[in-house]
Amino acid sequence: MADLSANFLGIKSPNPFWLASAPPTDKQYNVLRAFEAGWGGVVWKTLGSQVKNVSSRYSAVDYGGSKVMGFNNIELISDRPLDINLREIAECVRLFPDRAMIVSLMADNSREKWHELIAQVEDTGAHGLELNFGCPHGMTERGMGAAVGQDPEIAKMVVEWVMEKATLPVITKLTPNVHSVVPTGRASVEGGTNALSLINTIQSITGVDLDTFVPNPYVAGKSVYGGYCGPAVKPIALKMLTTIAQDPITSRMPISGIGGVSTWKDAVEFMLLGASNVQVCTAVMKHGFRIIEDMCDGMNNWMDEKGFKTLDDFIGKSVPTITHWEDLDINYHIVANIDQDKCIHCGLCYIACEDTSHQSINLSYGNPYNTYSIKEDECVGCNLCKLVCPVDSCITMVEQRKGDEYLNWKEFQRRGLPLNDH
Repeated sequence: MADLSANFLGIKSPNPFWLASAPPTDKQYNVLRAFEAGWGGVVWKTLGSQVKNVSSRYSAVDYGGSKVMGFNNIELISDRPLDINLREIAECVRLFPDRAMIVSLMADNSREKWHELIAQVEDTGAHGLELNFGCPHGMTERGMGAAVGQDPEIAKMVVEWVMEKATLPVITKLTPNVHSVVPTGRASVEGGTNALSLINTIQSITGVDLDTFVPNPYVAGKSVYGGYCGPAVKPIALKMLTTIAQDPITSRMPISGIGGVSTWKDAVEFMLLGASNVQVCTAVMKHGFRIIEDMCDGMNNWMDEKGFKTLDDFIGKSVPTITHWEDLDINYHIVANIDQDKCIHCGLCYIACEDTSHQSINLSYGNPYNTYSIKEDECVGCNLCKLVCPVDSCITMVEQRKGDEYLNWKEFQRRGLPLNDH
């Protein structure tokens, strides 16, 4: 059986699944139940100056009959007294010393406030600190959250303040509300951070109520930009994670992956692209703490199937496969193939290809049903038919070679060859 135990910055946990800083980690009651369910660690909901949160706070995007494809919140940091939070953190550490306890922090924009907060948290026995440089609403007006994460110079300064005082490992959480996460990531590394985590939530409006004309969530006739997360943001999170994992400066850092992790497969994908562990929020808010059982079982079975003994055997394994477009093999070619035994004759592949792609599918009218086949000479291997097909493995993409060799775009340029000849 594979070994799921994780070691992040020397912080050990029985598996690589942490709960992200969010409502599920805002009190002892929740965290103890999460640990009892089997979660490897938590990032306690962000502590700082006490705030008052609004009502309502959440909204969502549903799609294709599935609830909460994307989740939006306008909740700020913890609205519970700091002393209560600190006392409960210490108790959770005492009861579950083998689980990772990371505390998210967001202090007012001054060295003294950061130092004071760090000292208070370190007295709890917590194992690490996460700097919240990503909160996209409310806290930015106070010079915190995304206001820090969006400015590399300020981010570096704050990390330097933290590292002056902190004796625990420090993780800097990056905001995605920037053109690129790399500049702030680099600045945080230069400031001395021990690790990075990403992504925080993305500024969003999930929709407008067509009766009140007010976007959700509704607060006395008004709304604001919220923080978007859940399965809908996973592709964006994976891209930003990969840019950090590929950069020569930030790639030296351990990375905690966040953003739409809902299943063990999602977690494996994040880790293949450079994350040493993952943090989960929306999936737990939708399904509860017990999903950790399927996550651990699924990852364990997959590792056994692939022959991986430990997490380090596959972390970052996919990063080298991401390259630049001009380095792709321009002469590599695939064509679609339809398995007639699996085809249910719905015609979705034909409609998609005929109306919006390359008119590469034949339609043969028949009784009792129509049949579809590929025009191999016309097929460009775009994958659209496979993507819209409702039957698993009915349409597959088959490799073909055109010409005697594979050439990438740079080689075509070097030789002075026109692309349309190949």
